[in-house]
Amino acid sequence: MIGRFTRAAVAVTALGTLAATAACGVDSGDGGSSASAGKSKALKVGWSTIYLTPSWMQQTDKMLKDDVAQLKKDGKVADYQVFNANGDTSQQIAQIRAMIQQKYDVILVDAGSSTALNPALEQAANAGITVANFDSLVTSDKVVRVGTDQKEWGRMMGRWLGEKLGGKGKIIAFNGPAGVAVSEERWQGAQEGLKQYPGVKVVSNVHSEYNLAPAAQAFASAYSANPDIDGVFSQGGALSAAALQTLVKQKKKLVPITGENYNGFLKLWKDNQAAGFSSLSTAQPNYLGVIALRAAVAKAGGATVPNQIMVPLPKITNENLDQYVQADQPDDSYPIQALPQSEIDKLIGK
Repeated sequence: MIGRFTRAAVAVTALGTLAATAACGVDSGDGGSSASAGKSKALKVGWSTIYLTPSWMQQTDKMLKDDVAQLKKDGKVADYQVFNANGDTSQQIAQIRAMIQQKYDVILVDAGSSTALNPALEQAANAGITVANFDSLVTSDKVVRVGTDQKEWGRMMGRWLGEKLGGKGKIIAFNGPAGVAVSEERWQGAQEGLKQYPGVKVVSNVHSEYNLAPAAQAFASAYSANPDIDGVFSQGGALSAAALQTLVKQKKKLVPITGENYNGFLKLWKDNQAAGFSSLSTAQPNYLGVIALRAAVAKAGGATVPNQIMVPLPKITNENLDQYVQADQPDDSYPIQALPQSEIDKLIGK
């Protein structure tokens, strides 16, 4: 979910007391007594997330709770709690230290900083706690990291667009805010992919917030200056929706636009498919959280799992669009196909 990356890194300040932190920002888990964990082999699991409000996080939260319910039935998890840092990295660090003190067996993390959390997470690992990080990753190699290749994201889109244009044409590059790591990595990958097609020229490189209104304004301005473009490299989410929406509203040629599983974009794509619009889209799948949970439970149980798990990027095309788009769901949602347990087992080395 691309919008999550708009968050700015928050400077690490003095930590509050552990008792205060434990009471603050804790979302309702699905119950269970923490005291019982130490009396059985079932695990005490906590998820520390930098945000919980965005729809992608809400979907991830539900997916995790559904999987925890199954693991409880299997006798592998005794207790599960969610810690929401509300965008504050210092609060997330304090919550992780509280989980160490409260002797959690497994800590899952969606990080608010790639580096600031490292000392707390390494403290947890040194204390014998299994730590699994997913989606927004830290740099420490002491934890299990589960993610996708952001450069490959851009590379795949760049190659598709170059081929779609027959190796020549003018395009607008529609990227996220300058300096945001994920945006920079995807654009770097896209440039690598486009190198195979030297006849494709970037006539404008536009940066925008990952929100529909400012993205529409930014794209409209770039398009007004370059109305003869043949395609758009977009990083996805609201950016792709804004670009396509602009072309539709102005009744212009529907040039190829790369995208993501943002439902608002998928709906527009579906509505304009008969008019000749096409895209290649991918996703930051919500099931990254489930893979991290399964890997951590396996490792805590004594299994050997990879320290870094790169999850393949799904492809949404004209042919399988109907399997993803959800006409009855909000635009700000991220439809994804479930990953079979057999595929999860392969990824974690079972």
